[in-house]
Amino acid sequence: MTAFKRQGRGRFGEAVKQEFDQKIIEIKRVTRVVAGGKRMRFRALVVVGDRKGRFGMGVRKGVDVSEAMSKAVTAAKKHIKTIKLINDTIPHEIKFKYKSSVVFLKPAMPGTGVIAGGAIRQVLDLAGVKNVLSKMLGSSNKVNNVMA
Repeated sequence: MTAFKRQGRGRFGEAVKQEFDQKIIEIKRVTRVVAGGKRMRFRALVVVGDRKGRFGMGVRKGVDVSEAMSKAVTAAKKHIKTIKLINDTIPHEIKFKYKSSVVFLKPAMPGTGVIAGGAIRQVLDLAGVKNVLSKMLGSSNKVNNVMA
């Protein structure tokens, strides 16, 4: 007989701490035109992180919202990136470009907090960055800004 573990529970029913926290940045309804009408699906943009310098992002589509979210979380866990943190901030100024989005990050003094907007704030929060200044230049597309 095979024993199955329930997700999120330990051997004797005690709660197990998940390795990564997750945040849903965006859920969008998308359609495509097929023979006979339009097919509606949902696209989820999810970011996961351990608040210690590791984070990942995933964008996936599904027939319903929960399927899209679970697919996106799985994809995010497969694409984990690591950043170096010094005194809860980044070590130096960084300028990232992805397609038409440009993200500028600058280290900040302790007590400054995360000065960022939109999706960038949530990515930095899950990565564990506590003090940083940022600016999004170019596109305001959430997917491109998170990728950058």
